Amino acid sequence: MTGITIAIAYTSGYGHTRELANAVAQGAASVPDTVVALIDVVAITDDDWHTLDHCDAIIFGSPTYMGSASGAFHAFAEATSARWMTRAWQDKLAAGFTNSGSMSGDKLHTLQYFAMFAAQHGMHWINLGLLPGWNTTTASEHDHNRLGFYLGAGAQTWNDQGPEAVHHADLTTAHHLGRRVATHTSRFAEKETLDRADIPVTTAG
Repeated sequence: MTGITIAIAYTSGYGHTRELANAVAQGAASVPDTVVALIDVVAITDDDWHTLDHCDAIIFGSPTYMGSASGAFHAFAEATSARWMTRAWQDKLAAGFTNSGSMSGDKLHTLQYFAMFAAQHGMHWINLGLLPGWNTTTASEHDHNRLGFYLGAGAQTWNDQGPEAVHHADLTTAHHLGRRVATHTSRFAEKETLDRADIPVTTAG
C-alpha cells in the first residue's frame, strides 16, 4: 500500500468540532500507512500550509454558525486563493464535517459550501457513504449517521454543554468518515502509482 497523508483543516469555537476532528483523525489513522495532520486554521502556520499543499486529501471541518461555516473558516478559505490560481490542490481528495446546536441547524448548507470550495480547487469529493440512521420506530439515536446526512458528517451538540457532551454516535460517524477518506485515498494513490509505472519510457535516438 502506498503511504498517504490526510490533513484535517478545521476550526472549533467551543471545542465540539475539535472533538469531531479528533474522531475523524482516529478513523483516518486506523488505515495502515496513513499519516494524519490536524490543522487548526485559526492558528495556521507556514508548516501547516506546506502540509496542505503536499498531502493527499484534506477533510474540512467547522461549526455551523448562522447557516454556514464559521467566519474563521471563511477567512481560511479566502486565504487559499493563491493556491486556487496555481491549482496546488488539484486532484486531491476532500470531505467535510460540521456541528451545530440544533438537529438541522442548516448544517447541509455548510457541507455544500465545503463541497463547492473543494470543487473550486479541482478536488474530488468523498461523501459519507452511510445510510441514514434513527429513521424508523425500531431505530436508535445511537445509530451511525443518526441525523441522516449524505454529503458529509453532521453532528448535533447542545449549546449549553461542553465538548465532553458530543454525542457518541456523531463521534463514531466522524470516525467512519475519516476511515472512508483514508481508504479511498490509499486506493487512489495506488492507482496513480500503477498508472505511472505503465507509462512507457522513451529515449531520444
